This record gives sequence, structure tokens and C-alpha cells, in this order.
Amino acid sequence: MKNQMKLIIPLFVLLLCFQGMLSQNTNPKYDAELAEKLGADDYGMKQYVFVILKTGTNTSEDKVLKDSCFNGHFKNMKKMVADNKLVVAGPIGKNDKTYRGIFILNVSTLEEAKVLLQTDPAINAKFLEPELYEWYGSAALSEYLEASDKVWKKGF
Repeated sequence: MKNQMKLIIPLFVLLLCFQGMLSQNTNPKYDAELAEKLGADDYGMKQYVFVILKTGTNTSEDKVLKDSCFNGHFKNMKKMVADNKLVVAGPIGKNDKTYRGIFILNVSTLEEAKVLLQTDPAINAKFLEPELYEWYGSAALSEYLEASDKVWKKGF
């Protein structure tokens, strides 16, 4: 019996340590339903496409054309948000790289992103040129959109 106790106690301690290690890596706030809805992997992440919009090759000074293309650009962004395809967008300040803005698209491949970007009049008219990158980020990124729609006072 004494020899059995010598074996059981270390095994019990080892089991407790192993359980502690497992519980440290488990999120007590984990919401399986939300994770599934958002397409999250086990780390709460998912694949997106990050787009840098740069000044394009079209240098036309035709104000009517430019206004039409950029009005279409903003309408297209609203449509992509409504379709849950655009989760982040915004301009980039003055810089020496001709960067104009960014998109984070809720698609998992560059090919899907290219198809989406073909719906943008400013890109089609070459006023903007997209640079695309695969990006792995939080699956909850799109959840901020509901709050963001409540904080703007003036629209574009």
C-alpha cells in the first residue's frame, strides 16, 4: 500500500498540473455561436484581404468625371458594407508613397477581392489603384460596424 501511495501522489499532482495548463489556454468567455457566425477559427481569427488604395494612373482634370467616379466609389463602399464585404475603410494622410486609403475586405482570397474591387468606379477609371495582401486578423472585426454607424454626425 505504501508503494502504491508513492506512485499515486505524484500521478495525482501531475494530473492537476496538466489540467491547470489546459484551463489556462481556454477562454472562459468563449461564445461558440458567435465564433461560428463570424467564421472564427480556434484562435478567434480569420482570413481577410487588406487593400491599400494608391493614386492611380488617370490624371484627368475632368471634374465631372472625377466627381462621378468618387461618388460611385463611396456608394460602392456603402454597398460592400451592407453586403458584409467591407469591414474597415478610411483615408491615409499625406505621404510620399501615393497611398490614399485602406480597405479590409471580408473575403478570404485575393481573387474574391479582385472581383469585389471591379465594382468600384474610381478603381475602374484608374483614379485609384489597389494593392492587395492576405491578412489574418480578429474574426470579431466586423462587430465594430454596428457601433461605428452610431457615432458619425455627417455623411459623405
